[in-house]
Order: sequence, then C-alpha cells, then structure tokens
Amino acid sequence: MTAEERHRERMQRKKALVDRKIASATIERGVLVVNTGNGKGKSSSGFGMLARSLGHGFHCGVVQFIKGSFSTGEEAFFRRFPDELDYHVMGEGYTWETQDKSRDIATAGKAWQLAAAMLADARYDFVLLDELNIALVKGYIDSAQVCEALKARPPQQHVVITGRGAPDALVELADTVTEMRVVKHAFQAGIKAQKGIEL
Repeated sequence: MTAEERHRERMQRKKALVDRKIASATIERGVLVVNTGNGKGKSSSGFGMLARSLGHGFHCGVVQFIKGSFSTGEEAFFRRFPDELDYHVMGEGYTWETQDKSRDIATAGKAWQLAAAMLADARYDFVLLDELNIALVKGYIDSAQVCEALKARPPQQHVVITGRGAPDALVELADTVTEMRVVKHAFQAGIKAQKGIEL
C-alpha cells in the first residue's frame, strides 16, 4: 500500500467517525459560552461570534461591564448596526483606574439590570456580556442571581460571557468553556496597546 493510499484510508476512517458524531448531535437550543483565563482573546472571540450572529440576521445585544473609559475598534465597528444590535458600554474603566469600589459596584449593578432584561427577552437571539466575569469574581454582582437568569433565559438564546476568573458555578452551567492562557504578550516587551489588536 502506498503512502497516499494509507492516508486516504486514515481519512476515510476519520470521516466516518466525524460523520457519526455529527449525526448524533441532534439537540438544537441556545448555548452558553464562557471565555475565561489570563490570556488575550476572550472578548475578541466573543465579538467574533457577535459578527457571525449578525451575519445570520440575529437580533443581538452587548453589555460591557468594565471597559468604557476609552473607545475601542469593536464599539466603533458594531455601532454601524443599530437596527440589529443594542450595544451598551456600562463600565467606567478598569477597577485600578476608578479606585472607587462603591461606585464600581453601583455601575456593575446598573449593567446587570440591563443584561438581565436582555436575558429575559426572547427578541435577543445572541447576547454578549463582556467582562461580566470580573464583576462576578470581585463580588460586585451575585453569581447565583446571574446563574438563575441564565437558566431562565429563552431556550434558543445564545449567550457569551467573557472575563478572567469565571466562577465555578458559571463554568459548571456553561455548555462551552474556553480558558485562554498567556504564552507571550507584546505588552511584556514594553509594546503599548495597539489599535486593531487591543483597542
């Protein structure tokens, strides 16, 4: 048997295995995705899924919990879709910038009220709760309350939650969890945040 024939045989076996897995995945419902970890790309992945959802004609919502003191490329781009997307920047910046815990808690509470309303509204096919994990890990919002709202959301609604330090209860509830890890980061070499990459 030639190398090409062996390769073709392996790929045929692999295709049969993949086809069986695809055929057995018959449940159709909204999924809860959690992107966490110390590495870069959690929000970027969430915004990529937002772009995909808009491409499918979904009605979408975004609530940003921490970011807000500076404009980002994501916000500038996605504001171009006012009929399909409700975009809310609710944060006042990173907690080390605000340096006011009571204000951070109040701001997070307002953002959660807006997010909870989206999670209860069947008009939203896709909801991105950017940096919610940070508000949860700091105790600004009650994790149990968030989990209950997620369990009660409309059955076809997809939700993506980002931010480092996702609580165990949220990880347990999620359908898909990805933990980003840092291998190397330009900032460690003194390179400032760049438009199109971090901003």
